[in-house]
Amino acid sequence: MIIVTIVGVLAALVLPNVRSNAIRARMSEAILSLSTCKNQVIEAYASGDPLPNAGEWGCESNNVSMYVNFITTDGQGVIKASLRGFNDLRIDNNDITLAPLDNTGAVMPDGPGSVVRSWRCGSPLDTTMPVPPQYLPASCRG
Repeated sequence: MIIVTIVGVLAALVLPNVRSNAIRARMSEAILSLSTCKNQVIEAYASGDPLPNAGEWGCESNNVSMYVNFITTDGQGVIKASLRGFNDLRIDNNDITLAPLDNTGAVMPDGPGSVVRSWRCGSPLDTTMPVPPQYLPASCRG
């Protein structure tokens, strides 16, 4: 009886951590699926050519991965992915965004010939339904 109690207590303590780690691993895969779009945005800004319109960056798609339903972009290169398949209502049907930032930390201006200095990831500033921060990779939390 004591052994069953000990196993039950240990399972109650360990199981939430296992679930959180599994969600974070899925989230990392979802963010990795945005890397092609990140490269397109970086190249478009650096090329000096006129920037594409919203949805015309060449990386938008549907059924991207098991955890990303579709990817869209706006005119400034902000990438938005619709999430699915996490089996967690706090995440499924929410969006995660990657916003290209200039050297001042602002979203890139409308104009070619600029350099993308960094990316803002999963921020409520990008007008999306945010994913709880504890499930984002460390690179997206700050």
